[in-house]
Amino acid sequence: MQKEYTAAALCAVGAEKVVSNEIRKMGLKMDEGGFGRVRFKAGLQGLYKTLMGLRTADRVLLEAAWFQAGDFDALFEGVRAVPWEEFIPSGMGLRVAKVRTNRSRLSAETSIQAVVHKAAAEKLCEKLKLARLPEGDDIAEIRVYIEKDRASILLDLSGDPLFKRGYRTDGGIAPLRETTAAAIILLSGWKRKFPLYDPFCGSGTIAAEAAMYAWDLAPGLRRPFALDKLLISDKVVEKQVREEFIGKADFTRLVRIAGSDADPRAVANAKANLERIRAPLQGSVVLPEFKALPMEQAAAPKFENDTDTGFIITNPPYGKRLGDAESAEKVYAEMGGLSERFRDWKLALITDHPGFESFFGRKADSCRDITNGAIHSYLYQYEKI
Repeated sequence: MQKEYTAAALCAVGAEKVVSNEIRKMGLKMDEGGFGRVRFKAGLQGLYKTLMGLRTADRVLLEAAWFQAGDFDALFEGVRAVPWEEFIPSGMGLRVAKVRTNRSRLSAETSIQAVVHKAAAEKLCEKLKLARLPEGDDIAEIRVYIEKDRASILLDLSGDPLFKRGYRTDGGIAPLRETTAAAIILLSGWKRKFPLYDPFCGSGTIAAEAAMYAWDLAPGLRRPFALDKLLISDKVVEKQVREEFIGKADFTRLVRIAGSDADPRAVANAKANLERIRAPLQGSVVLPEFKALPMEQAAAPKFENDTDTGFIITNPPYGKRLGDAESAEKVYAEMGGLSERFRDWKLALITDHPGFESFFGRKADSCRDITNGAIHSYLYQYEKI
């Protein structure tokens, strides 16, 4: 019988719902979570599925232990009790990459980091009969979360963050993370049958994520994971999961996705990024279309068999991206003109400006907090632009 693990998917704060929905659709059991973290149960096959298939999670971690840690002695003993030798091979080093505490007696992050590293290293050296852990490029990463004196000790399975899909080489200034782009697409209610347009397409991230969703193309098929180097990995299971995802992809579906940007270099990058997605695909694949146009000239594109109301999903320039808030506010005011050229379309946009509605000229039907990396942002949605 396949061993079941407790795992956690890290995501943007505000995206927990869509991450949970993705995990449920994979047939996995949910567990309690927290802000920016969704816990679930999975066997090895399920772990591979989440690594390759989750669109909205930034990392997948295996929970090695969960215990009461009201002081450093309890933390040390709890970490030392983990059978690290079952996960980490003898040639691999160890690093405590992240510590987060909330409402706990232990709060000194550097001290927590040192205690966790010492406990895990001692256990590994004892079991593997090593004088000290090796140093080099192969390093297992541990993350520690302590909430109300309960410690969750997590082993990273991702390696590079999952938003690194491999298709984007130049994201421009303050780029939208691929995982956040996927989250706002799913939160917007967009389905593959509807047209989608991004008038601030930048490097094409929203269009790329929407296209992969429309094709049922798993985002992590062409990249390695930290799990590959751990003792619990299994090449046969990995191949089975990969082939299952490849079999689900359907590139014959009609994709009505387009975008534009005032910067011709951004449009060139967007086209190149989509070509990188298409490169390994077999047969004729219709890609999203991009044009170099200022926002005020953007208009609803005419697609084949176009009878549906569409969605504008976009990431307009932030103050941080333009260099000053005043320039961003001018863009938001000019966006009001989109209603004349995209009549009856829906609008979903992410920005870091809490006063977007006042400059746009209309109150949103809904607004939710969401993070884009370290930037606290807002997802504004309009049922009719």
